[in-house]
Amino acid sequence: MKKRKVELVVLSDVHLGTYGCHAKELLHYLNSIKPKTLVLNGDIIDIWQFRKSYFPKSHLKVIRKIIDFTSKGTKVYYLTGNHDEMLRKFSGTNFGNFKLDDKLVLELDGAKAWIFHGDVFDASVQHSKWIAKLGGWGYDYLILLNRFVNWCLSKMGKEPYSFSKKIKGSVKKAVKFISDFENTATDLAIENGYEFVVCGHIHEPKITEVSNRHGKTTYLNSGDWIENLTALEYNRKRWKLYRYSDSKPSVEADFFEMEDLLSSVDIATVMFSEKRLANRIN
Repeated sequence: MKKRKVELVVLSDVHLGTYGCHAKELLHYLNSIKPKTLVLNGDIIDIWQFRKSYFPKSHLKVIRKIIDFTSKGTKVYYLTGNHDEMLRKFSGTNFGNFKLDDKLVLELDGAKAWIFHGDVFDASVQHSKWIAKLGGWGYDYLILLNRFVNWCLSKMGKEPYSFSKKIKGSVKKAVKFISDFENTATDLAIENGYEFVVCGHIHEPKITEVSNRHGKTTYLNSGDWIENLTALEYNRKRWKLYRYSDSKPSVEADFFEMEDLLSSVDIATVMFSEKRLANRIN
């Protein structure tokens, strides 16, 4: 496979270790590029929802690929998010071409890019962590159900459907949260003189220029590898939003494999049975 040379790649919200993660598709993308710098902008490994019973080989291969990048000269920055916040105690750690931190400022052709996950703007994460974690579990199982429905739709020759996007688009509070998130990020970036502000967290891929009476900045969000399968690329003084669907992968890669789905359902059934048994004993 011929690899594309890219100056900077930003990924976020991969959520390795969850049912919804498209690890195989991500690995396909990583194998197709040769980045000079790779920024992993939070929620790469989902420590919140980590299960010993579920971490497939495809997820492990993504980690190995990232390590392989560092050994071949790519500078890798791992910026922590809310789902991998346990790593924040190690912020500032360096291992050769690998650095772990909470935020990052990069100079790109004379312009400053402020990069961070974005969970600092989320009140539910900061003040009601147990609610956020509960929501994370519910979201993971919603995605699992959605993947099965889309697999069925594909067999019938119909277009895939996103439950979570429908919910986000129809619930006023969700729409307002996304808008407030973007406004807060851009206002702070303009105030601090950053030409670019790069976030993740809300799973909404986007590139847009924003201005107010104090100045202007470009807001970028790398999206996720649960629903959107997107990444940000910076090359030759230009930003690009990469979408995996645009690379026209095989049909099988677009949908959750039935073997993986059945094994996931079995795991969920066992977990539910164990909880019921424990409740009876107690």
